Amino acid sequence: MSDIGEIRMQVMWNRLISVVEEQALTLLRTAFSTSVRESGDLSAGVFNPRGEMLAQAVTGTPGHVNTMAEAVLQFMNEIPREEMYEGDTYVTNDPWQGTGHLHDITMVSPSFLNGELVAFFACTAHVVDVGGRGFGADGKSVYEEGIQIPIMKFAEKGVVNRDLVKILRCNVREPNQVVGDFYSLAACNEVGHRRLVGMMTEIGLASLDGLGAFIFSRTHNAMLERIKALPKGTWSNELVTDGYDDPVKLAAAVSVHDDHLNVDFSGSAPMSRWGINVPIIYTKAYACYALKCVVAPDIPNNAASLAFFTVSSPVNILNAARPAPVSLRHVIGHMVPDLVLGAMAQALPGKILAEGAAALWNIHISARPVAGGAGRRAEVLMFNSGGMGARPELDGLSATAFPSGVHTMPIEATEHTGPIVIWRKELRPGSGGDGEFRGGLGQVLEISALDGHEFEFSAMFDRVKHPAKGRNGGKDGQAGVVKLDDGKLMRPKGWQHVPAGRRLILELPGGGGYGDPAKRSAEARAQDQSRGYVTEDGK
Repeated sequence: MSDIGEIRMQVMWNRLISVVEEQALTLLRTAFSTSVRESGDLSAGVFNPRGEMLAQAVTGTPGHVNTMAEAVLQFMNEIPREEMYEGDTYVTNDPWQGTGHLHDITMVSPSFLNGELVAFFACTAHVVDVGGRGFGADGKSVYEEGIQIPIMKFAEKGVVNRDLVKILRCNVREPNQVVGDFYSLAACNEVGHRRLVGMMTEIGLASLDGLGAFIFSRTHNAMLERIKALPKGTWSNELVTDGYDDPVKLAAAVSVHDDHLNVDFSGSAPMSRWGINVPIIYTKAYACYALKCVVAPDIPNNAASLAFFTVSSPVNILNAARPAPVSLRHVIGHMVPDLVLGAMAQALPGKILAEGAAALWNIHISARPVAGGAGRRAEVLMFNSGGMGARPELDGLSATAFPSGVHTMPIEATEHTGPIVIWRKELRPGSGGDGEFRGGLGQVLEISALDGHEFEFSAMFDRVKHPAKGRNGGKDGQAGVVKLDDGKLMRPKGWQHVPAGRRLILELPGGGGYGDPAKRSAEARAQDQSRGYVTEDGK
């Protein structure tokens, strides 16, 4: 390819990235749910007619992006090409064909130019409610966790399926928000389609084949070069999480070959009777993310880069079979990167960060007036983050959502959605593990209902009994705590009640430290003290 041809391809690649970024921004701007609008719990991407991901938006979580990368093929298997029309939009929330649980809605839309299929656009977002028991671990099967939408048409030739909308409205607690988000997802893909067609028309492209070949060949060659530079062999790691009633062991063996990496999850705990099981599509998404962070964080995430990572596992908690309950698949799924990185730390000593809080401390609140009183009912979802593990040359980031990458919701936006008050939201001193480099801090939240109200909440918390481990001599981070303001301890998982007048206090876990604490500089320790990152005794 000539220099001019290569420059032209690079310009078109940049244009394609701008298309998917505008696609994602449409969803951010129009979404009804705060989890999407404020936290960016979404994904957006463009695919070629074979269902291979060409580009993804930067905005989005690895759990959504990397599952979406496989989900488009599921849609193509279910809907024959001859039944795809201009103006179509397809939808599902099937955990095993989508993103791992029912709360995530995935939409796929074909993109036509002059009557020819040139691309697919796909997007995913977490909606506030899907009916059933609500967002929590208490279901005994997926049938209890909410409405299931098989792969089907949300719109055909531009006409929305009104029957599906009616069924949704009758099955969810917040119909306006949920239906509004469905339309936002559809609009997201439509904007992507319009921008793509406009770009192709302007440039004079009849298809994306040439651009796709350019993207995939460059990505493939760059990935192969990085993998060849890695040490070859197999390294294993185990990690214990809180589980629901009993601890859950996760196990992984990472094998580095000349041309690919495989992660095997044999030895992990069997499936749980509670909704903390993980479909393999979600496990794979976060395993691939962890590997890519190590191997090639700067190389674009697309079908060519993801093809170098494979996953294997018998049926277990990380490869749950239908109809297992999977509502909280993210709690265990977010531990997968720490699990995989622990194995890679043996292959690449001195290169991998310590363990962090990992799982988001999501809380779903169902607020209502006290019996006999007047007031407002609402479903409120909050995303909260503990501390990241310390890095080999830097302290860990505090109150940061790794590996999910979502934003923390602003207090004002959360209080606006329902009759609750957030009295306190601050960093938790001393929660980061000591070390040459300190683990990131967790945070403290204090939540109550408005006067005359009470609430039920679904706890989705981990690292309460098994804190994040330090690395290379670093100390463990502090474990999390769930309690009421009168000192009563609450369970880290499951639906529970907070009576009127009481406050729920969440003390989020900190990240593990890295390196010998004796090597931490006096200047760094003085800064810890002045910034209030440690307690009075310096820990």
